[in-house]
Parts: sequence; structure tokens; C-alpha cells
Amino acid sequence: MTTTEISDAKLRDRLRAVDDPALDTDIVTAGLVTDIAIEDGTAAIELALGAPHAPDESAIADRVRDVVDEVGLESTLSATVPLFDAAESSVLPGVRNVIAVASGKGGVGKSTVAVNLAAGLADRGANVGLFDADVYGPNVPQMLGVDDDPDVTTVDGEDQIEPPTAHGLELMSVGLMIEDDDPVVWRGPVAQNTLTDLFTDVSWGSLDYLVVDLPPGTGDVQLTVLQQLPVTGTVVVTTPQSVAVDDTRRGVEMLGEYQTNVLGVVENMSGFVCPSCGDAHDIFGEEGGRSLADAVDVPYLGSLPLDPAIRVGADAGKPIVRRDTGETATAFQELAATVANKVGVLRRHHQQQTSTESDV
Repeated sequence: MTTTEISDAKLRDRLRAVDDPALDTDIVTAGLVTDIAIEDGTAAIELALGAPHAPDESAIADRVRDVVDEVGLESTLSATVPLFDAAESSVLPGVRNVIAVASGKGGVGKSTVAVNLAAGLADRGANVGLFDADVYGPNVPQMLGVDDDPDVTTVDGEDQIEPPTAHGLELMSVGLMIEDDDPVVWRGPVAQNTLTDLFTDVSWGSLDYLVVDLPPGTGDVQLTVLQQLPVTGTVVVTTPQSVAVDDTRRGVEMLGEYQTNVLGVVENMSGFVCPSCGDAHDIFGEEGGRSLADAVDVPYLGSLPLDPAIRVGADAGKPIVRRDTGETATAFQELAATVANKVGVLRRHHQQQTSTESDV
């Protein structure tokens, strides 16, 4: 077929050959092809893809380019983010996806996961911000090697906080606004008001992902974030031991009560490989994260090892995910890819439902 014979409708029909790996249908039937315009030998195609740099969505885009190339056309692709509700466009308008990282109890490495997840997404090429909402233990700046005070600029008469950058991502934390040795002794309302101010005062600009590190537990601060931010989905962190799993289950139940999507459970500190002898040791037990995911019917995102190099990197402000090699770095890199894919599934599934309802 030559380029003079192809029409918008015929090209759309050709695109039915592109399957969505998660929706069990093709991208046209799923309503993911929102616009096609052919002019001067180029097909401009708009796709409802909402997870930038996710492996699955990158593969979909590559397959679309292949189909367009097969009919003798050049292609230009653009993506639109399917919104869940109108509130998403009014709160953090420049942010495509908000990913909260939560845990049922402290000490499970939640902040470590949040930092490496954010840095891993940035390494994939995404524009990423990291919001440290753990107001009582704001140690994310140290994990990223940031100690500069944020700049403040005035836009249209309003003061805006310019977040500092490190390791390819933007950061905001209460830890950047207090002295290193100052304790954070805030009652619930003060913590909530402080977070609310930061939500509106930080100039994030245009971000593909904003990762929010929640404090552990199910208290006022967590509820403030869930109620005021357009959270796309939550990554829940646990260790394998039953005490952590039981507390994490309560956290998952809280997310359900507030109708927050759970992207899945990740098991941290899943095993220790002795650097001297090479033997593996399940110090905190095994399979706790997978059993929790199965019990509450959410995806299992994988396991992360107990590796001294993680601690060394965090203390030095160098996230281990930024390493080019090593099993631990690879585990965090795979987590970032998996989480991005899960975000994409949520967005595309919502688009599919919306498209089906509009056809009725």
C-alpha cells in the first residue's frame, strides 16, 4: 500500500495489530489511539499513554512506529495522560503521576526504597521529583547528598520554593528547612499544615513522576497526603518478618479505605549474601512480602537484598540504583521499571473503561 492510498481510518485499522501486554486486547479496541492525522507523508498519532519511560509503553510506541513505517509513512507520536478525576488537573497540575511509598512500620527501609525508586525512574529518562513527607525523620536529603537551602522565587506575586536537584531529580524535604540537629517536635495539626503549605508552595514544574516518601504507620500525615494529593498509586514496603508483614497489612487496609490504588508490595531486606563466603542467609525470614501480596490481592513487585552497599551509598548520598553493575543495583533498577509499568497499567485500564463507557 502506498502513502497516497492510506487514510486515517485505514491506518487506525492497521494499528489493531498492536497489542497491549496488560489489557489483553489491541490498542485501538482499548481506546488508546485518541487521534490520527496524516499530512505530507507523516502520521501524527496521539496515544493515551500515561507512564513515561515505562518499558511496556515504550514497547507499544515502538510497535506503533513499526506499523506506520510498514505503510510507508513517517511517524510523530505524542502521549496524553488519562486522568482519573478532575482534581488531578487542579492539584500539582504539572505532575503526571504521584507515587506514594508507604509502610506499616518503621525500620523496613521505606525511605531507601523511595530514594532509589525515584533515582531509578530518573535514570530511565523520566522527569522526577521526590517529596520527603516523613516529617519526623526527614533523612532523604542525606541519602541524596543534598544540604543546600532551597531558593525562593516570586511568581505573580507569590513566593515559590525552587527544589534543589541531585542525581537527576528534584527534592523537597522538611529536612532542608531545619537545622541538622533540630528535633522535629510537631503535633499532628502542625505537621499537616506544614505539608499542606509545601504541597502548594513548591515549584515542581513539569514532572513525569513525583515520588512521595510517607512516614511509617497510618496517622494524620499519611491521611493528609492521601486526601490532598492526587495519588496515582502506592508502593508498599515490608520486610519478610511476620511482625512487619502484619503491620504492613494494616497499612494496605488504610489505603483501601481511602480508595488509593496499590501498585504492589515490595519486600526489602529479603536476604543477605555474605561477601566473604557467598552463602545466603534469610535473616528476617522469607517470602513475607509475596505472601502479603497474595493475601491482600495486590501485585508482588519483587524483592530487594540486604546489602551493606545500600547503607554505604545512603550515608554517602549516592543511591545504589545509580551503579551500572551489581545484583543489588539491578534489583532496584528492575523495581523502577516494574513500578512504571504498573502506573501505565492503571492509566491505560482507566482509559479503556472510559472509552468503553463512551461507546455505550
